[in-house]
Amino acid sequence: MRGETFFKATMNQALEHIAQFQVGDALPSENTLTRSLQASRTTVRKVLDDLDKRGIFTGPPGARLLARHPDPSDYFADTETIATAAQVEKKFLEWMLRADRKPGDFVNGLDLARQFGVPVNAVREYLNRFGRFGLIERRPNSSWIIRGFTCDFALELFEVREIFELRSALAFARQPETAAAFKTLAKLEAEHHDLLGDLDTRFHDFSDLDERFHRLINTTSGNRFIVEFHDVISLIFHYHYQWGKSDERDRNAVAIAEHLDYIAALFSRDPARVEKACRLHLTSARKTLLASISTG
Repeated sequence: MRGETFFKATMNQALEHIAQFQVGDALPSENTLTRSLQASRTTVRKVLDDLDKRGIFTGPPGARLLARHPDPSDYFADTETIATAAQVEKKFLEWMLRADRKPGDFVNGLDLARQFGVPVNAVREYLNRFGRFGLIERRPNSSWIIRGFTCDFALELFEVREIFELRSALAFARQPETAAAFKTLAKLEAEHHDLLGDLDTRFHDFSDLDERFHRLINTTSGNRFIVEFHDVISLIFHYHYQWGKSDERDRNAVAIAEHLDYIAALFSRDPARVEKACRLHLTSARKTLLASISTG
């Protein structure tokens, strides 16, 4: 199932990539697509076979020409390209934010599974992963309780975050300009501008945008431990501070401005500029987190 989900996500990336070409243009080679899509040759070959069956291109493997542009029906739905575990994470974090959950609140795994439309085991696995960090405590009746955490805990965790994200940001900047990650970054940049233009009514939406932006950076590292650690970051740094609602709109406005500077630095691919923007934003995020603990 996971492999099929990854294939569908890669297919959508490939469709977005080739949509930029003109009909009749020669398409990128298999090796080029493998690098741009950050996928294995096996997956890329499967994608190309599917594109061939759909009539997207014509000609032999060494001289594929774009026969038509992709249309909406060629793309897989988002629900098909996101693994169950990722769906659970996204829906749980949205549930935490929108319902204004606080330390001491109970979480029922069965109820959440019904709300999210996913297997109850997927919810339980997700919640159990955070048990070792003391963020969520399992109760005898198969429910969980949300726990707060101390300043010392937050500072220790943030130290690891800074190390991981700085490494990931520098790795992001070393990618070729044609890498698929830069296309995703451009879309996120546009979403930041759109949100900034309607911030008074949509400031809650920043949490999801924030999570996707930092996930893109950390995923680029290619390090499974950094990617795994990001799941913990999502729960703490992107949602815990939402429990302090008094200045949420203004905090998000500052964070958006910092993100845009960070994005510009990544596009510049200048290591010194990337490091400066990354450190500046993480310093601000640390202050926000510590303030939320004292007022949450």
